[in-house]
Amino acid sequence: MSPIVGIAFGNTTSSIAYVNPKNDVDVIANPDGERTIPSVLSYVGDDEYHGGQALQQLVRNPKNTIINFRDFLGLPFSECDVSRCTAGAPAVEIDGKVGFIVSRGNGKEEKLTVDEVVSRHLNKLKLAAEDYIGQELSQTVISVPTNFTDAQKDALRAAAKKVGLEIIQLINEPSAALLAHTEAYPFEDDVNVVVADFGGVRSDAAVIAVRNGIYTLLATSHDNNLGGENLDAELVEFFAKDFEKKNKSNPRKNAKSMAKLRVNSEITKKTLSNVTTATISIDSLADGFDYHTSINRLRYELVANKVLSKFAQFIEAVITKAELDPLDIDAIVLCGGSSFTPKLSSNLEFLLPESVAVLGPQSKNASNNPNELLAYGAALQAQLLSNYDAEELAQALEPVVINTQHLKKAIGLVDAEGNFVPVLLPETSFPVKKDLTLKNVKGDVLVGVYEGDHHIKETVQEPAAKEESKAEDDDESDWSDEDDEPEVIREKHYTPGIKLMELGIKGAQGLQLSFNVNREGVLRVAARDLKSGNIVKGEL
Repeated sequence: MSPIVGIAFGNTTSSIAYVNPKNDVDVIANPDGERTIPSVLSYVGDDEYHGGQALQQLVRNPKNTIINFRDFLGLPFSECDVSRCTAGAPAVEIDGKVGFIVSRGNGKEEKLTVDEVVSRHLNKLKLAAEDYIGQELSQTVISVPTNFTDAQKDALRAAAKKVGLEIIQLINEPSAALLAHTEAYPFEDDVNVVVADFGGVRSDAAVIAVRNGIYTLLATSHDNNLGGENLDAELVEFFAKDFEKKNKSNPRKNAKSMAKLRVNSEITKKTLSNVTTATISIDSLADGFDYHTSINRLRYELVANKVLSKFAQFIEAVITKAELDPLDIDAIVLCGGSSFTPKLSSNLEFLLPESVAVLGPQSKNASNNPNELLAYGAALQAQLLSNYDAEELAQALEPVVINTQHLKKAIGLVDAEGNFVPVLLPETSFPVKKDLTLKNVKGDVLVGVYEGDHHIKETVQEPAAKEESKAEDDDESDWSDEDDEPEVIREKHYTPGIKLMELGIKGAQGLQLSFNVNREGVLRVAARDLKSGNIVKGEL
């Protein structure tokens, strides 16, 4: 039986992965050695180019190069923002859908609907996977955004079926990324995680509560106008101004000049993610003038500061949408090509509490390649599904991240000092059961079960007074042009809220407490004396 491959199908890039016979996940390279494969098709005469080869045609053959087409699938032309295609083949309306008209051999024009473009793209990915694995493939799991409509999902299934691929499951992109991350670095405790996908032309984020291995989607957010292309645009404008200043020639007047700048700006952006200085060199950029210059990472971060700040604000907004405070978040998993930018991670680390782990490319506890997380996670889900036969598969196909019922407030106990001790955390999905053993409890005991009210305590910490320097050199080294400001420390606290029930136990010699919330949201608590085995129960 051939393996089921996982596919991450993005607007800008795609990737393929599968679980090999050694149970390791392989992210598959296409014949050109690309594991992050540009989602681009280009036509030169009778030849069709795909991936990196097609992307190279964007400068010399833009009108026949199709880019950024995924989100148009399954939508009427009137609902699509076709401006994102202006750098390549322009989008036109064909039978009420988005389509493209390309020139082929002998000057013939070919009309392609977006459905056909997606089919051809998926076929290229399928052929690359078959070449790598050495087997014909017929089934796949594909990751899609959480706001993909049913019509888009149906159109994607139809496009895949046309090239002999059956989509066994469409997995939400945040779930795929989180599956991939937890496979390598599983969370030890129940956590709230933000999965942020910063792609080439759009950004997506989701807040997910992980409780006992169950994922609950708390909020999602999408920005179709925020992505890596915005960073490229800032660099393009910076270089265009610099070129115009040096040569008194405006490259913006020539489409080919701007295409050259876009390509080189993207390369510069990627280079500055790994090193601190990059050089750009373009022969005959405009009016016969060559352009050669260098830029360091600090200058790039200043140029792109507004866009980088928007990424951080995007994360803050989805946390607010989930009705959570940043202190409620335990980690942020970054994926997508734009997350390679070091300043993006450092901005988040600066804005969010120290307790929030920002798991980006620079983190030791994160994937070194965020571009591969989605395909990796889809491959893991594909392996899981491959263990089922057809009948079991029909019953097992449930979304990995589902909008389950979940607790809005914590449920727990109050200790001897009157402090609330949470047993079931907020956002825990139910049904759920959790046991707690109290070995040191002796004698007659009254166990109170409470809801916990959550609040943020802010403490202003004044800066420490500076010691007077004993030497002039010390005075100079300690000099600052502004006074230190007091630091505001924010801490998350629980206080006892509504009392839900009380359980009285006489002569206890240690207790085992069992908390159980059924599908209807009914809370049952049982207290068992560890010595006698006597049980007292309560229900709400």
